[in-house]
Amino acid sequence: MPVIVLEASDLTSPLSLVRMWALLSGCLTFSLVASLVSPELTSDTHQPAFKILCMLTWCVFFILTFLIHVVNIIQFHSLVPFSWKNLTVTVAALAALMTFSASVTFPWAVMGHEGVWPRPIAASLASCLTFLAYATEAYLIRTQTQDQKGYMASVPGLLKVLQLWGGCEMIVLVVEQVRGALIKGAGVGLAAVGWQLWVSGAVHALCLLMSLGTVMVVLGDCAGRCPLPFDRLLASFSLTGVLFYVVATILCFTRVLEQQHPSQEFTDRKTGPTLVVMEAVMTSITLLAYTVDLAFSIKLLRDRSHA
Repeated sequence: MPVIVLEASDLTSPLSLVRMWALLSGCLTFSLVASLVSPELTSDTHQPAFKILCMLTWCVFFILTFLIHVVNIIQFHSLVPFSWKNLTVTVAALAALMTFSASVTFPWAVMGHEGVWPRPIAASLASCLTFLAYATEAYLIRTQTQDQKGYMASVPGLLKVLQLWGGCEMIVLVVEQVRGALIKGAGVGLAAVGWQLWVSGAVHALCLLMSLGTVMVVLGDCAGRCPLPFDRLLASFSLTGVLFYVVATILCFTRVLEQQHPSQEFTDRKTGPTLVVMEAVMTSITLLAYTVDLAFSIKLLRDRSHA
């Protein structure tokens, strides 16, 4: 296959321009954050898990976008061991969701430190621009013809990206809550962490692994090699996710209600009320994503049974 390098039409296409926009704003974002050398911001005493997730988000998606942009320019799609049309929309959609979260959580994670606001605010604004770039890229890919876009550009595919995003965010929320519980319950050890938090963490981890496995199978074009019918496997994963997240949602809202009674066993002594509310909201959003995905899977199975 002939290789065409730096063709003008590739450099000036809307997708290429949007990716360059994402690269510039992403580079600006993590450069501003890396320049924050205040002892208060570099210490591990104030939401370190969120700071690590934000920095990983900006750096990882910058690298992925750069690689996708280079491969797109030099026309090496056939050498990529993944489904190219599914890979690009997956990276764009997940990057949009993750950078949106980083734009919101980063200023909150550094809140309360005097004299360090200008650069965090600038970094958050740059992150918002990065989110807009990735959201525009995902929209442009979705508007392509049916032959140019893959399964991940469909509504069920985007729902799986949403599930993956929700799992990543909630793992960090659980880690931060466990850390806070251990700090506030110093000398008590793991007993400071309530069983509800452990169960929620296990649910989030299992569902995250299911979503990640599903996305990797689609990206690797391995659906036809599954020992079970892939559509039935997707339906079973969606049903399992709905059941697990119903349990997690009940536990999260139970813990939210228990925050209103400081005299009870599970109080702010263990987990901050803000983190508990954030987890409850994220769990509800992810439960909705799994429920809608299950409805699409059932409709697909019904249509195929009648065909």
